[in-house]
Amino acid sequence: MRIRFLSLLAFLLLFSLAVADALAVGPVFWRVNTRIEVEKGDAQGVSIADNGLLTLAPPLSEVFDTRQAYIWSAVSDAAGNIYLGTGHEGRIFKVDSQGKGTLLFKTPELEVMALALDAKGNLYAGTAPDGKVYRVTPAGETQVFFDPKAKYIWSLAFDAQGRLLVGTGDKGIIFRVTPDGAGTVLANTTQTNVTALGVDSAGNIIVGTDPGGLVLRISPEGRVFTLFDSSQREVRELAFGGKGEILVLTLAESVGAGASNAAPPAAASPSPANSTPGDEGVTINIGDVQVLDAVSSTGTAGSGTSGGSTQAKSALYRLDANGAAETLWESRDTGGFALTMTADGRVLVGTGQKGRIFSVTAGQKPLLLTQSTEGQTARFIRSGERLYAATSNLGKLFRIGAGSSASGTYTSAVRDAQIVATWGRLTWAGEGDVELQTRSGNTAAPDSTWSDWSTTIRSTDGEQIKSPRARFIQWRATLKNTGRVAPRLREVTVSYLPRNIAPRVTSVTILPIGVALQPVPQPQTDPGAEQAGLDPQALGGSVPIPPRRVFQRGAISLQWQVEDRNGDTLESRLYYRAAAGGDYFPLKTELRENYFTIEPNALPDGRYVFKIVVSDSPSNPSDLALSDDQETEPVEIDNTPPAVTMAKPSISGMAATVEFQVSDATSVIRRAEYQLDGGEWQSVYPVDGIADSRREDFRVKVNLPDSRAHALAFRVFDSNANVGSAQLQLKAETSR
Repeated sequence: MRIRFLSLLAFLLLFSLAVADALAVGPVFWRVNTRIEVEKGDAQGVSIADNGLLTLAPPLSEVFDTRQAYIWSAVSDAAGNIYLGTGHEGRIFKVDSQGKGTLLFKTPELEVMALALDAKGNLYAGTAPDGKVYRVTPAGETQVFFDPKAKYIWSLAFDAQGRLLVGTGDKGIIFRVTPDGAGTVLANTTQTNVTALGVDSAGNIIVGTDPGGLVLRISPEGRVFTLFDSSQREVRELAFGGKGEILVLTLAESVGAGASNAAPPAAASPSPANSTPGDEGVTINIGDVQVLDAVSSTGTAGSGTSGGSTQAKSALYRLDANGAAETLWESRDTGGFALTMTADGRVLVGTGQKGRIFSVTAGQKPLLLTQSTEGQTARFIRSGERLYAATSNLGKLFRIGAGSSASGTYTSAVRDAQIVATWGRLTWAGEGDVELQTRSGNTAAPDSTWSDWSTTIRSTDGEQIKSPRARFIQWRATLKNTGRVAPRLREVTVSYLPRNIAPRVTSVTILPIGVALQPVPQPQTDPGAEQAGLDPQALGGSVPIPPRRVFQRGAISLQWQVEDRNGDTLESRLYYRAAAGGDYFPLKTELRENYFTIEPNALPDGRYVFKIVVSDSPSNPSDLALSDDQETEPVEIDNTPPAVTMAKPSISGMAATVEFQVSDATSVIRRAEYQLDGGEWQSVYPVDGIADSRREDFRVKVNLPDSRAHALAFRVFDSNANVGSAQLQLKAETSR
């Protein structure tokens, strides 16, 4: 018989799986009604509130496509023109108020990281990785305006006297440049990069840095004072309120170190020499496009708190006029890259999570305002009364309109039913003109093999889902502003019944003979919850306790592990037959445990094969119930001790020799021992040298200590731990 041993850890896992299998599923209801769940989907023209409510978003329309990978910088002039600095080909585009875009200037560098305009309409561009400042006149004349001999130009701004402030990296120096191009060092921040620059109403220069994440105030005379230490790596952008407040958007190291202002390595970027000067068209190799930010599917990208978190990927702070800091918004899942304030006091944050834009109001939960078609909202631009958003991955310019869109769509995440399912009803809660559709397929990502979108479902009472049976399903909601009631969608519920799949017996283990299993009282589940069909785990279910192992002579214990993809309640039956063949006979039925101990003498001695049959009948109608079974290897059952007979002892003087014959009808003889006068038991081998059969001969030789009578005891063990014994009296022969 082959014996397999289970470690305690393996047994706990086995027992936990068995208990998990006991939680019947039946119909499944996929309900989407929380922000975490809703944000897993894709919103186009739809806003998502903190409670998961879907409403129509402000209009977001594409104005111009740069056909570049990134828009790093943007600025607008008084005439309504917008200038966009891009990468990785160092191009600057001009977009007029009608949305027509042209290539204004192609720099020799790879990245245009900063733009600024002076009072005369001259455009200044800071570049990387060979950091220079270029000036482009309104007439289109270009020249190097200032060369600070720095690697990066991260930020540009003008002070109250019209001098250009230049924030550099990788030495963190700020230069002040006069209109004739003469530059001097204003301040050395002792940081690596000056990532953001601005000037407050008092004429002080406000600076954001990397890697310390500091906000510095520099007086016109160049005196540096630290206003705020964000505890994050990089200050991405600064904005100024009307009451002396400063808004600070920061990035953590996990984002800022490789996916914020830092331009990708030049070796990974296409060389400007590969493009023809003046060519308006650019082909982007997707392999060159850097993913700026990835979002976890479980998180609150727009969660607002009253205190900072060192675990946040990004955070938005407000510094009041006295320097006190308050956290307005933070996210553990995405980086914030763009910042602006609206006329009504709201703050908009553009992120790297599907280009989503969050609206943040002090004292309120943030609102996912809208979402672009691109990977990252990189900059906001104000041009008169108009608000624009520039994106990266890919580099496009969008206009954010006022009011609400005429329509919008929300496409849910894909639901995996684990196995092919029969779809039930789709119901929803909300009001206004809302239409829902479904589609299904058998690939994790929707592709051409999926079904088409179904006909629309309008009634909140729902309808039977018409999509074909499959493993995966997805729904789409269309909100339309066609009536007096604005469309709102609070919740969508999809019901389905997974196809019943037979349970699978993955293993059967036979414990060493003599090990019995005793049940241990388990934590009780509220019967009311079970009758209501509630998963006991919803009530804080506890870890199951495995059975206790005890010694019981002759006991044989079996354990089995079962998988059931439906999560049905399972029932086991144990059968036996003779190892030589024949019919199976029931030994134990209606077992809910995944173990059983066969009591000694429950079966006659012999070799048997056991079969475990596991069925999901407790959770399914009898005509739909399925089962699986697995046989064991032959198992010996032997509760009869070996028979021991002995020949007449041979005694010569003080030496005695005794021969024993041992036989067992079922089991192999494993070992034998002898004892003289109650002393220690000593092992003795068979005459042929190895105990490996059901009949063995033994010979014991002892030296008697004196002429008195002595007792010699002999015992023998078979492979099932049965013990046979014999005893005789020995007396030395002495000369007279």
